[in-house]
Amino acid sequence: MKMKLRPVLLVILLLSGFYYVTTHVASTGALAPWLHRALVPATEPAAHVKKGGGALGSFDLTEAAAAPAYDNEELQNIAVYKKALPSVVNITSTQVRFDFFYGPVPQQGQGSGFILDKDGLILTNNHVISDGQKIEVKLSDKHTYKAQVIGVDPNHDLALLKISAPNLIPATLAESQGLVVGQRVYAIGNPFGLQGTMTRGIISAIRSIRGPQGNPIEDAIQTDAAVNPGNSGGPLLNSKGEVIGITTLIANNGADQSSGIGFAIPVNTAKAVLDDFAKYGRVRRPTLDIVTLPIGPDIAEQIGLPADYGILIERVLPGGAAEKAGLKGGTQRAYQGNTPVMLGGDLIIAMDGQEVGSPQDLSAAMNSHRAGDEVTVTVFRGRKKMDFKVKLGDAKDQQTPGQLT
Repeated sequence: MKMKLRPVLLVILLLSGFYYVTTHVASTGALAPWLHRALVPATEPAAHVKKGGGALGSFDLTEAAAAPAYDNEELQNIAVYKKALPSVVNITSTQVRFDFFYGPVPQQGQGSGFILDKDGLILTNNHVISDGQKIEVKLSDKHTYKAQVIGVDPNHDLALLKISAPNLIPATLAESQGLVVGQRVYAIGNPFGLQGTMTRGIISAIRSIRGPQGNPIEDAIQTDAAVNPGNSGGPLLNSKGEVIGITTLIANNGADQSSGIGFAIPVNTAKAVLDDFAKYGRVRRPTLDIVTLPIGPDIAEQIGLPADYGILIERVLPGGAAEKAGLKGGTQRAYQGNTPVMLGGDLIIAMDGQEVGSPQDLSAAMNSHRAGDEVTVTVFRGRKKMDFKVKLGDAKDQQTPGQLT
């Protein structure tokens, strides 16, 4: 019996010793030096050691000797943000929709914009404020003002607003010509209503795209800076905090959030629109007053054209710029799939010596001109190459994007 009790007594003795050490020695701080050696490296940087204590025993915190210094990249980010933020605004557009059960129900959309001058002019996207019955602008200082719509240009997806507010800080507009892929850019706006958010990336490409309403945007700035709903209308900035574009669109493949592919309207396009607003009170969009059909190698071979690229004139508008200059539309009805087309018209291949191989090329050439400018249009009429002097017309608002040029 004694032999059987010895192991039991030994276990009891060991447990009693462990209980004494954990409840008496640890509470008196005898284990603290060991804990400190285990938690703090043997070679510590020069830092402030702050002692503390309480119900859990004493402990030491190792704190930095001073606030951390910012590197050059961080300093640049901070400088861009501080310079640009006071010029960026949050725009809320409210419209009333009728609900069968609840009657009139107000609905709000949000976007961004930026201040152009101290008189309160603000630039944003047209799709941010379209159909809005009440538009409000919130500044970076959190003050909110009612906005008046001064002018809209759906074809370029731009809108000009005005507010009455003191001490406004205008944004600085740079040039968008000469931008290069790889250049660092910043986007500031209000994604998902989170005011004053900045993201950073690079210019990923310069390309022509279709805008939210199907309108062509020539030389759009593609960027991987995070752009989300609510960024529309806000500025895209260079490393000096200057505006090079107006954020307008994301390629999201069905997901309503950033996919790393965002687009901005080049600021030079906006400058031309603003110049028209100032001179005429509206945008005078130049036009040839023609209905066109894009030509590629397959179509050119099928109908026997002398070039495998260009824009075929299907129809010239009566009294329009093209008809006045002597350009001809088609005379032979045909079908492209189920769509009727007119063949036999002049084939535009260049404008002012610049090759026109697609509708985007023609639109880009037109955007460098204003209504009333004279241009040289090069065409094939049959097999004969000809030049025509054309005085560009004024599109006003009668055109449907993608149909008339």
